[in-house]
Amino acid sequence: MKKKILITTAIDYVNDVIHIGHAYQKILADCVARFERIRRGKENTFFVTGTDEYGQKVYNVAKKLGVATKEFVDDISIKDREQQDSLKISYDRFIRTTDADHVKTASDFFKKVYDAGYIYKNIYKGLYCEGCEAYKTEKDLVEGKCPLHQNTEIQIVEDENYFFKFSEFRDFLKELYEKNADFVLPNQRYKEMYSFIDNLEDVPVTRRKENLPWGIQCPIDQDHVLWVWFDALVNYLTFGLQVNTWDKDTKIVHFLGKDNARMHALLWPCMLKAAGYELPETVYVNAFLSLNGKKISKSLGNVISPKELVEKYGVDPVRYYFLRYGPIVEDADFSDSHFQTVYNADLANGLGNTVARLAKMAEKSAIEFNVNTSQNSILKPEFTQYFDIFRVDQAAQYIWSKLSDLDKHINEKTPWAIEDKGELREILEYEISSIREIAEMCKPFMPETSEKILQTFSGGLVVAPPSFFPRIQ
Repeated sequence: MKKKILITTAIDYVNDVIHIGHAYQKILADCVARFERIRRGKENTFFVTGTDEYGQKVYNVAKKLGVATKEFVDDISIKDREQQDSLKISYDRFIRTTDADHVKTASDFFKKVYDAGYIYKNIYKGLYCEGCEAYKTEKDLVEGKCPLHQNTEIQIVEDENYFFKFSEFRDFLKELYEKNADFVLPNQRYKEMYSFIDNLEDVPVTRRKENLPWGIQCPIDQDHVLWVWFDALVNYLTFGLQVNTWDKDTKIVHFLGKDNARMHALLWPCMLKAAGYELPETVYVNAFLSLNGKKISKSLGNVISPKELVEKYGVDPVRYYFLRYGPIVEDADFSDSHFQTVYNADLANGLGNTVARLAKMAEKSAIEFNVNTSQNSILKPEFTQYFDIFRVDQAAQYIWSKLSDLDKHINEKTPWAIEDKGELREILEYEISSIREIAEMCKPFMPETSEKILQTFSGGLVVAPPSFFPRIQ
């Protein structure tokens, strides 16, 4: 196992404030980061997220609203950060692509790739989706539309650009994929990305400034700015270099949605190879989240912000729900009714009820308990195996299987009916030790709840707390 780990999420484009669909990968990455801080140490775990602030789309939105582009992106970035903070996302840096150090890193990166002979000047004539901020081929479209942005007209553009020699990296990518079966996870995304390799074409990596004045200045041509994707992907490197983690001793893991998979799983490793940097170890691609059976879309009026959900249900229930039932492999649908069913079953009637029962019995016993305060449970191989493959949903299932075992033990041993103090102490200390182990494993998922449970059963006399998860009626 490598000593250090660098965990990233896709940075959010600032044409609008993020919704719960965007937030899923942040919760996922945060859960992994919290676990790794326990396993590798806080000093060896680094986690970055942030906002993507250049490009045509954001420039046009700001222009339409009649505000300065920088003023507009500042506002959205602040609001995005507030949304993440409401979920207790424990990032080490919230990076912005307008940050001075990123601007320099992206510019230097471009120059490295150019000096290595992988960038040339030519005329691009073809298709462009402003929604994706990406160039398209006819094969990418469905009935002439971008599958991800059905309401956005595909543009036919002809312009002078600098091109990245993407097509020269086909053999490199094939070798990378064939030697590293876990480079892209889950497996169906690996197969999907591999299928694109033979059809790679050179891609424009600049825009003429007269057409798009909002971008990072191209270091070799004053009339051009960097293409937003070429700049945005470099944000991971900006942070990695800042904290000295872009090296062979660091496991680099990218978390992102499947709409960003091709850029991260195909273009990004080729860019890094061209510039002479280490490659990420894993690109984890989650599926999509829908709302009440429909695509989450502002135009449809079905957007829910993370902050709204947290204010309604609490941060730990929201985190738990998405970590266990979110789109980690397959598309998932969110609804209030499903959330409430899960909340009542898993949290109110499950974890919350078990804690309440045990705390009341321990309080009534008036016994001063000795407890095991170790963190061994969270580092047992039978639990860590799920984090090794980033299946936090399966890790949550494992925790709840342990909770079921504890409930079974309580029901079989019936501590409420035992009069012998010695026997009662033995049973309750075992059960308290078990709930503490469960609480330790819950730390990456529900940090506030975990801490409350550990404090309740910290040793000595137990005082039963108020209900952690009151039932939703």
